Amino acid sequence: MKFKHMENPTLTPEQSLLLITKTIEETKERFKENGHILVFWGVLMLIVIGSQFILSLLELYKFTMYPVYLYPLGGVYMIYIWINERKKNMPKTIIGNILGNIGWIIGLNLMIMGFLFSDQLGDAMAPVFLLLFAFFIIVCGLTIKFRPLTIGGVLVNLIGLGSFFLDRDYHGFSMMLGAVVGLIIPGILLNYARRKAYV
Repeated sequence: MKFKHMENPTLTPEQSLLLITKTIEETKERFKENGHILVFWGVLMLIVIGSQFILSLLELYKFTMYPVYLYPLGGVYMIYIWINERKKNMPKTIIGNILGNIGWIIGLNLMIMGFLFSDQLGDAMAPVFLLLFAFFIIVCGLTIKFRPLTIGGVLVNLIGLGSFFLDRDYHGFSMMLGAVVGLIIPGILLNYARRKAYV
């Protein structure tokens, strides 16, 4: 039995660069469509950490863990978005898939560390969270070539490193600041870039 030999066309360096650039642009467009997700997680972080801070001020220490349960609800919202995107058959890129998987892996690990290993992490919990969080933001920003996201990630990284020098009582402020500069501001700018593109 004879098989037809199919030649795999090899791409020239220019064609390869064009393909990579097109993939990055498509991924960037998908990020622009989902800028609201960054804002959602940033606001959720502000609500959770702000609530914990207020409960601590009111000396209601036994209730300070309750706001944290909003994070798994955020995960449910993300599953809802993922299901809707699958129904719409929206085109995906390999870069978008990689970034999405990195986000899920880091997010799940942060949740597991927060719920199960907060005692072991002790004073290092907030700085470690911020550094992992910064890693994801920087990788996303550099990959889609969106400078506000990259700058936000670098700032979160610096806030995380600086938090090692702060008393644990101030770590909530570090995390709230990280949410603003790493998620909310870049998310708003992504939404703005999307609206500007459609004008």
